[in-house]
Amino acid sequence: MTKIFHNPRCSKSRQALALLRENDVEPEITEYLKTPPDNAALRDVLAKLGLAAHAILRTKEEAYAACGLSPESSEAEILSAIVAYPILLERPIIIKGNRAVIGRPPENVRDLLG
Repeated sequence: MTKIFHNPRCSKSRQALALLRENDVEPEITEYLKTPPDNAALRDVLAKLGLAAHAILRTKEEAYAACGLSPESSEAEILSAIVAYPILLERPIIIKGNRAVIGRPPENVRDLLG
């Protein structure tokens, strides 16, 4: 099963979803702003991405500064902030099995499909 953390207002997220569908993949769509992932789901995503927590943050969002986040913030601080302010989560994130990619640029999705 393929899943996508999706924001329909985001052009990159829409492009990634279209790319999945062009490759005959109909993913399970989670509109994460409406249904934010919990701490456990975020830890699972990080493990599948193979990235540090700060790498999945949108650092230009107002909530980033409001939460006092920085590259030195702990994983626990970052994940708690994302749970509280899901707008902080980089998008889209596509998950397939035990692997995941950030769909920025959307072509990253091809790596997951190949």
